[in-house]
Amino acid sequence: MFERWWHKVEWLFGPGRIGAKGHLNARWLFLRVLGLIYFSAFYSLVFQIRGLIGPQGILPASEYFAVVSRYLGAGKFWYAPTLLWLTWSDKALMVLCWVGLAASILVIVNFWPRATLLICFVAYLSFIAAAQDFSSYQSDGMLLEAGFIAIFFAPGGFRPGRGSAAPPSRVSLFLLRWEWFRIYFESGVAKLASGDPQWRHLAAMDNYYQNGPLPTWIGWYVQQLPHWVHAGTAGATLLLELVIVLGLFLPRRYKIICFWIVTPWEAAIILTANYTFLNYLVLALGVLLLDDLYLEPIRERFRRKVPYAEPRPGSVEVTGSGAERQTAIPSPRSGLGRGELLLAGFLLTWIFYSTTTQLIAMVAPRIPLPAAPVRALDPFRIANQYGLFAVMTMGRYEIEFQGSDDGGLTWKTYPFRYKPQDVREAPGIYAPYQPRFDWNLWFASLGGWRDYTFVPLTEERLLRGSPPVMMLFKADPFAGQPPPQIVRSVIWQYWFTDLATKRRTGDWWRRQMLGPYAPALERNTAGRIVAVDLPDIAPETPPAELLK
Repeated sequence: MFERWWHKVEWLFGPGRIGAKGHLNARWLFLRVLGLIYFSAFYSLVFQIRGLIGPQGILPASEYFAVVSRYLGAGKFWYAPTLLWLTWSDKALMVLCWVGLAASILVIVNFWPRATLLICFVAYLSFIAAAQDFSSYQSDGMLLEAGFIAIFFAPGGFRPGRGSAAPPSRVSLFLLRWEWFRIYFESGVAKLASGDPQWRHLAAMDNYYQNGPLPTWIGWYVQQLPHWVHAGTAGATLLLELVIVLGLFLPRRYKIICFWIVTPWEAAIILTANYTFLNYLVLALGVLLLDDLYLEPIRERFRRKVPYAEPRPGSVEVTGSGAERQTAIPSPRSGLGRGELLLAGFLLTWIFYSTTTQLIAMVAPRIPLPAAPVRALDPFRIANQYGLFAVMTMGRYEIEFQGSDDGGLTWKTYPFRYKPQDVREAPGIYAPYQPRFDWNLWFASLGGWRDYTFVPLTEERLLRGSPPVMMLFKADPFAGQPPPQIVRSVIWQYWFTDLATKRRTGDWWRRQMLGPYAPALERNTAGRIVAVDLPDIAPETPPAELLK
């Protein structure tokens, strides 16, 4: 009886299907793209991490860890699972980034993928667990979830090639596809459950390209299209998220059709909005809808006479025509012992339970399911609930920092690297690079400063002339001079111009000053930072066409 039970465990968590309908090529492609995504994530942190959570950063990790330690004691290591408990110096932060970069390169070149994926996961989780306000993005959870499952999905060995001796396990393949499905489906459910009238009336896309976190110049042109196009796009979004992605559970031809629908869709999102690595990751997960019967002929076009699998007795090969050639087959080995297989089974089952529980809670919240296993995994961000753009923002607001060294008579503006600011500057395409400071200011602009205290903390760091924080901006308006005496944050509302205005003026944006955002801060004669009352900033009168 034990052997029969163990056979089922091996069938689920051991090597999966081999042959034409296996997934060696899809796995190889997915892991290479995952390595590139990890690389982009760590690369962006190299230039930002010290300004975000370093000792002179906006939200120093040391202060956060002190609070966590005070309230949680030994539980701090589970609540904030990070290597930075050892040391949180600037040097340690940079070592974390460079280790992640090195490991991601090794994933890309397919060297010891299980170990290097584990290093990438631990390094990225170490940042996320310490980043506080700068790690509250769904894209971070997507990467950690996919990255963790990929450790079990990847082939063993130092140079495994496509890993023909150990095809991906059924459960790890399913969970990666399950994540892909949930990203779409849960986002569709969230849109309906939110009751947002913009989705109900198919008006959600009318100002989407303008109001998102970091628009692109292509999105500017798409925004100019008539309402019926945007209404059709909103309807197609709901159809794709709630219906088309169900093709995952249908026979293989429907999976292939689904892949060719969602792939151009994701490519269009990448071109019209900067959502960091999010859409690239969803694209990579979508590749797993394809099998080797579909991918092998494509692979053979780029390589001469490459057999389906590395020479091994008992392999099932796919010819260029898609036909199979069978030889005597021994059982493949996963490279995992029984203890390792049980551990993998436990962890992957835990993830499946947690993610399924959260999905059920969205569609049938009255069904009582134990939530403790879900809460226990929360700090690791490997079993997430998704809900992209459940409610559409009604306007575009931008927070701007200004400094004065003459008591507030004149103000100099701190220029951003990526956010809209200069009305004559075209919105750029930056993804998969993730400017976390710029991104967070978009969220802050939709609420009050008391909920986004990193804004007044940024004012304080600018008053002190913090070099790591200054690196988050394009330039220092007080370069070569002492830091300013007063720093304030103000808020603007932005709109895309129309085609006629752009032809006439060259402006991509028009904007209106709304007033102060957070209290202004001053460095007094004793060197202390205090709040200061400034004359009210009179809102600008908007152009007549904006009042229509």
